[in-house]
Amino acid sequence: MPSPATLDIDLGALARNFHALEAISGAPVHPVVKADSYGLGAARCAARLMAEGARTFFVARPAEGLALRTALGGEPVIYVLDGCPADTATQLRDADLRPVINQPDQLRAWMAAGGGACGLQIDTGMNRLGVRPEDAPEPFDGLALVMSHLACADAPDEPMNRRQRDVFAEISSRYPGALKSFANSGGCFLGADFAFDAVRPGICLYGGGPEGRPDPRIAPVATLTAEVLQVRDVPAGESIGYSRGHVADHPLRIAICATGYADGVLRASSPRGAVWLSGGLRAILGRVSMDVIAVDVTGADVATGDRAELFGPNRMLDEAAAAASTIAYELLTSVTPRVERRYR
Repeated sequence: MPSPATLDIDLGALARNFHALEAISGAPVHPVVKADSYGLGAARCAARLMAEGARTFFVARPAEGLALRTALGGEPVIYVLDGCPADTATQLRDADLRPVINQPDQLRAWMAAGGGACGLQIDTGMNRLGVRPEDAPEPFDGLALVMSHLACADAPDEPMNRRQRDVFAEISSRYPGALKSFANSGGCFLGADFAFDAVRPGICLYGGGPEGRPDPRIAPVATLTAEVLQVRDVPAGESIGYSRGHVADHPLRIAICATGYADGVLRASSPRGAVWLSGGLRAILGRVSMDVIAVDVTGADVATGDRAELFGPNRMLDEAAAAASTIAYELLTSVTPRVERRYR
């Protein structure tokens, strides 16, 4: 049966973003494909990126790494950002996955499992994963990558970016044989001295802007649409949806569209959210339900079977996220398996 809500993924646009980030950063791009490529399908996205020249990928969880290795075979390098937690070192080594070491016990576990190529993360101020600079280990066999992560790359004028960069440059110089990677998506736009040997973009590959707003250099990749199930008139004074979420102060015509929070449409998308329908932005009215939303189409030519665009080339991902008081990352990763993925 056809799905009334679909997520169309433009692999050509993904490829264009990959090459745009290469050109902007001036460094090789090692894509981040964690969280199933931010909900767009890691196997399909990584395969296309390999066709464009990518040979190194980053995932978050060991299970993601195993799935990607199965999908892509033995050629690419796959790093696991969680490292090797909870007795996973032997499994990672057997699957030819490289842990990014974040603490001393992980390094001990990796060496006890036989060692081999791995990464090391230095915490340069984000206080997330990684060893503190003063605890950075001596160079060791198998260290292929040294990395850190920017906390404020989406704010180019934030002084912390430069402070982190300088700490990383000093500490990473202790490991002359290892590849050095520092810049995430936003970091790709901060200048050549942030790029080091390779960059690790995520959201910009998938259509989000580097500063949390649309950027003309980044093409939209994902388009979420939903079918109009019914068009109906609402007299003045009547309400729409649960808890009388919207009360009509004048006669309205509304379209009921087949998508809701069970598809990943955030409830926070109302009351500021909108969709692209019949050539313009149409406001979401009332509360987002599990399976449907109501859209104001008063004065527009809309019929059952038309499709509303929740984000895509007409309703940019970052703009849709801002209307829901969130970020593009959450909007993409919230789209549930019930929504059919279609690739072109």
